[in-house]
Order: sequence, then C-alpha cells, then structure tokens
Amino acid sequence: MSVDSSDGTEEPGWDVDPEDEQGVAVVAALGRQLKAWRESAGMRPADFGLAIQYGEDQVRKVEAGKRIPRPEYLDRADEVLKAGGKIAAMKADLEQVRYPKKIRDLKKREAKAVEIGAYNNHNIHGLLQTEEYARALLRTLRPAYSSDEMERMVSGRMARQSIFQRSPGPALGFVQEEVTLRRPIGGTMVLRRQLEHLLEVIQLPNVEFQVMPTNREDHAGMEGLIQLLKFGDGSAVGRADGVFYGRPVSDPKQLRILELRYGIIRAQALTPRESRAFIEELLGET
Repeated sequence: MSVDSSDGTEEPGWDVDPEDEQGVAVVAALGRQLKAWRESAGMRPADFGLAIQYGEDQVRKVEAGKRIPRPEYLDRADEVLKAGGKIAAMKADLEQVRYPKKIRDLKKREAKAVEIGAYNNHNIHGLLQTEEYARALLRTLRPAYSSDEMERMVSGRMARQSIFQRSPGPALGFVQEEVTLRRPIGGTMVLRRQLEHLLEVIQLPNVEFQVMPTNREDHAGMEGLIQLLKFGDGSAVGRADGVFYGRPVSDPKQLRILELRYGIIRAQALTPRESRAFIEELLGET
C-alpha cells in the first residue's frame, strides 16, 4: 500500500475551523490522547505514520489538534497501537465535529424533525442529491472552495441523508422547480444518475415529491426557497427567501406565513404521481 506523505489537503483529514470552539476542543483532546498512546508504544511520529500509512506531517498535525482525522485513521491507529478498540471508539466524538458547524447544526435539526417541507428553485435539495451532483454543484460557488473544504462540505451533505434510515422516518415533502431537474450540473451523465436516484428516493413511503412546472404563469414561491421543520414537541422552525430577511424563524405568526406559502405551492405543483411520471419522461430524454 502507498503511504500518504502529503500535507493532508487532499485525503487524510480536514483543517480545524478556529472559530468552531467545540471542534477545536474535541480535536485537541483527541490529538493529545493519540500522542499519549503513540509515545506509550515507543513510536516516533515518522514510524507511526509509516505503520498506519499516513505521512509524518499528517501525524504531527493530528496530534497538535490542527487536523481532523478521518475515521479510518483512528481504525488504523487502534490496530497499530493495540488499543483494543479504545482509539476506534473516539470516532463517536469525532463524528460530532468532522463536518462544518453550520452543517452539523442543520443535521441536528433534521434529525429531530418529525416533518420537513421544502421548496427549491435553484438546485435539487441537499437531502436528495447524489454525491457527484453535490460536488459539481459546490464547484460552481464563488469564491471557490479548497479541495479540503469541498470534501468536508460533500461529506457533510451525504451524512445528512442518514435521515432516510430513521425508523420511524419523518414525513418528508419536496417541491422542485422543473428547471432544477433539467439543468445538467456536472454534465448529462451526472444529471441522469441524479434523476435515477430521485426515482429511488421518492418511492419511500414517507417521501412526497412534487414538480413545479415552468409553464405555471405564477405561484406562491416566486420569492425563492422555503424550508419548514416541525418537531415532536409541537415547535417548528422555518426559513424563506424574501421574507423575514431570510433568517430562521420560530414565532407561530411568522411560521403561519411560511406554511401558507408552502401549502399554496404544493397545491399549484404537479401531484406526486404526475411528478414521478414527469421525472421518468425527463430521464428518457436525457
């Protein structure tokens, strides 16, 4: 096997965001423990890196709390240092900080939601994206993400999709503008695989998917996207472009406006059955 002797910007891990206090604390503590284990085993950083197939520079950065190691790093370290699963168990702590804070916060809210409703007008909703579509979409943003930031964003977006494995699963409703299903972000084959993925996801019993046709003269979502999350205790949070400055809101009076708009959007869109037929037809044309 090849040894990764790079500075870690491509594959081994991610830089710690200095503004993420929780992430800084967790990664620093993890680094100190890894260093203690390595020194107890009488191994130098270079030798340890060789044993786990990572570069010495990466080992030093992880132990200094400057880099977030990937889960396989901990698995290899556990095996080489004969930790009996104690190092591998640290992956649970790492899971809490390995993605950007805004993604962690979103994933946490989605994990608690019993109902999610979303209208998207520029791109396919993150919970519905394939990995290659997500990567191609993120490449369009400016200023451009570094390769390190890109991997963190894509990995975080894919991690959010664990919501589909929840049991019982939340009620999920999506309304997508027709153009989001036609724009070949990443190329024709990326779009084709994305449409195939959509057809699989919308078969789930807790998923309602609708298409807003471009030939609608107007509809209630003309100001932009809408997101609504409802929780088991009766509380909710929502956000929409063009209202309340685009900020998340939880006040019942403000939520009522978002729910009204979203309800009208669903009524104006194709039905779930019509939407599935639409995607199947579009796939045949792609």
